[in-house]
Amino acid sequence: MNSTTQARRKPATGLGPQLRRRKSITQMVSESEANSSGGTLRRTLGMWQLTMISVGATLGTGILVILGATVPIAGPAIWISFVIAGITALLSAVSYAEMAGMVPVAGSSYSYTYATMGEGIAWICGWCLVLEYAVSVAAVAVGAGEYVNEALRAFGLELPVSLAGGPAEGGVVNLPALIVVVLATLLLMRGARESAIVNTVVVIIKAGILIFFSIVAFSAFDAGNFQPLLPMGAAGVTAAASSVFFSYIGFDAASTAGEEAKNPKRDLPRAIMLSMLIVTVAYVLVAVSAVGARKWTWFEGSEAALVQIVGEITGQPWMVLVFALASVLAIASVVLTVLYGQTRILLSMSRDGLVPAAFGKISRRTGTPVLGTVITGVLVAITAGFIPLGALADATSIGTLFAFALVGVSVMYLRRKQPLAPRTFKVPFYPVTPILGVLACLFLMTQLSWHTWVVFGAWMLVGIVLYLAYGRRRSTLGKLSKQAYIDSHLSKLPQD
Repeated sequence: MNSTTQARRKPATGLGPQLRRRKSITQMVSESEANSSGGTLRRTLGMWQLTMISVGATLGTGILVILGATVPIAGPAIWISFVIAGITALLSAVSYAEMAGMVPVAGSSYSYTYATMGEGIAWICGWCLVLEYAVSVAAVAVGAGEYVNEALRAFGLELPVSLAGGPAEGGVVNLPALIVVVLATLLLMRGARESAIVNTVVVIIKAGILIFFSIVAFSAFDAGNFQPLLPMGAAGVTAAASSVFFSYIGFDAASTAGEEAKNPKRDLPRAIMLSMLIVTVAYVLVAVSAVGARKWTWFEGSEAALVQIVGEITGQPWMVLVFALASVLAIASVVLTVLYGQTRILLSMSRDGLVPAAFGKISRRTGTPVLGTVITGVLVAITAGFIPLGALADATSIGTLFAFALVGVSVMYLRRKQPLAPRTFKVPFYPVTPILGVLACLFLMTQLSWHTWVVFGAWMLVGIVLYLAYGRRRSTLGKLSKQAYIDSHLSKLPQD
């Protein structure tokens, strides 16, 4: 059916047809190039910067922050948990790579599902991404508090309890976490290019400290620490894999840069695949060396396990200080890049009328959604300052897994509906790979705790209410469909 026929059809008024209305890839690209909200995003990012955004949003989160919460669950087999999570992420990453080459816009999986499964599923996916990004930023930032404390202890100082954690942890606010988010927000307001430069420098630093840690940890390596390998059984390994999965969302952040990449169809797929390889190897290496240096029971309750291991093995306060400061920078890098992804998701949803226009206003001076960045940064800073790590990490994982599963479905849909459309990257071993990716995501979702599912269900319920009360009536696609129908009938009226 051609576009003229579609425009003259009576617009869908029932809820079912409205949920199924889709946005064409051509329309998405044209809107990104001519944004009516005041300006356009600037194409300043090459493949190297895109790869660094992906690595920056990923490398360090699980290793630096969450080991203390997941090693007691999986035992010495925590490295297997990272492998399982990495394979699941890789199966999704290849689907992302294909979609990023076909739909080079800022919306990531939200835009992919809008082009394939319709507005209803796109809203659900976008709402999951809001949970994924905002909560993962807060989850990572929470870990900054303990690393700041480790740096201060080198001088015999320590943050007061009231400023080192939120109310659930016996404090008032996690001040370092709040400050890290605020600083990242200020940098993002200056522009994507400036943020990418800072991120690249910090990624190099964090890679250096992880290599340094591995060297130190292997100097105290004890193979006996891996016995028994599965003290909590296979169920513990898969449960830990579900929790650490949020550590792999970096390539998703890279795909949100579709409108700021110089050559998105070529560079985005390459950046996604390269970053996944780098991150998975680094995570497994550090996990093995950490457990080799200390028995798995030692990790219980630790939010800064790596710096503590460095301090115990070397006995050098200056090394602890340098490692702790570098770790804070590494955490800040993750906060910066993931917060970047969050603002671009909201930009796309605002462009479609599903969230307020404030998130889509682009500054002509900086070429960034300044107001949306400020609003997002404030909300994330509050979350990071008052909510503990464990609850945040699991909530992030379930939202991420659901969004990744939808991308796999999107690939299969477009392969069937648009088999001849140009693709700069194709999922290998189709359709086995995307099917396995979807199934792996769904399996890891089942391994999360029941209260995480309750949080996810409540989040989805809130999202459905918001769509019915706001997005459904303000949808840009719905308005265009209605206006096209009116115009087609006005043209048939007799002229004076």
